[in-house]
Amino acid sequence: MAVGPVQLIVLGFNHPDFHGEVIAELEELRNSDTVRVIDALAVYKDARGEIEVEHLSNLSTEEAVELGSKIGALIGLGIEGEAGMEAGAAAGAEAAASGLQAFSDQDAWDILAEIPDDSAAALLLIEHHWAVPLRNAIARAGGYRISDGFISPLDLVTIGLATAAEAKELHDIEMAAA
Repeated sequence: MAVGPVQLIVLGFNHPDFHGEVIAELEELRNSDTVRVIDALAVYKDARGEIEVEHLSNLSTEEAVELGSKIGALIGLGIEGEAGMEAGAAAGAEAAASGLQAFSDQDAWDILAEIPDDSAAALLLIEHHWAVPLRNAIARAGGYRISDGFISPLDLVTIGLATAAEAKELHDIEMAAA
């Protein structure tokens, strides 16, 4: 199976108040073939830092069997209690032993440590279907990815791409969980 560009997004929630809107939007993106959620985890961290994990996905059963728990392998986290945690860590260690390093030491990202106590996070491993033709054209032209990142709404004001009011609204939404 050919896989498009993949991104891991971690979204924080101080007091999650889910009503199905996020899942509905992800489903709409899947139906339009814009993105595919390869794997998704909801991570709850209590006031003592203890973690509870719930697996989420909009994959078909066939895709879920084929792909397995990729986030757990990337970050060394399992979703089946202590045994699952050990399995996730083992999968990550096995990949590292074979020479695969998901994140360089410079780019190392302790995702679980960044989730504040008494909050939640959604970890989404998303495949960008829309970008496959662009990626392939870039590769045929001899190009490659050097870096990428999301730009803060406040920076968009600086370059005149957004108004201060728009940026404040977006920034308030982003910072509500911080």
